[in-house]
This record gives sequence, C-alpha cells and structure tokens, in this order.
Amino acid sequence: MKDNFVRPPILYKDKLECCGCTACYSICPKAAIIMKMDEEGFYYPIIIDNKCVACLKCINICPLKNKST
Repeated sequence: MKDNFVRPPILYKDKLECCGCTACYSICPKAAIIMKMDEEGFYYPIIIDNKCVACLKCINICPLKNKST
C-alpha cells in the first residue's frame, strides 16, 4: 500500500520568523492554513496537515522568506 501523506512545509520555527501578515493564509488554495492567536494577542499561521497538498504557495508568498537582498 502506497503512503499518500504529503509533508506540509514549515512556515516558521520561531515566531520571530513570521510577521503575521496573513499572506500564506490568503493564498492557500485548500484552506489548509488557519490563523491562531497566541497568548499576547498576535495571530500566527498554523497548517492543517491533512488538508495541505504541499503546493508551497504559502512559502513562495511569504515576505520574510522571500526578502530581496
């Protein structure tokens, strides 16, 4: 039996790697990203693993991951 699990991308490892702009949330074609409020009132994206198809649109749209140098 073939494993059809798609490994979702890692949006950030530390909250400082996310500005909370919701670009990833907005571009996700499968509605696999939700914005969740932390204890300080800031929203951060969370990927719903079983909805993610690993299209990487969230990674490609991220302004912090794609800073111009």
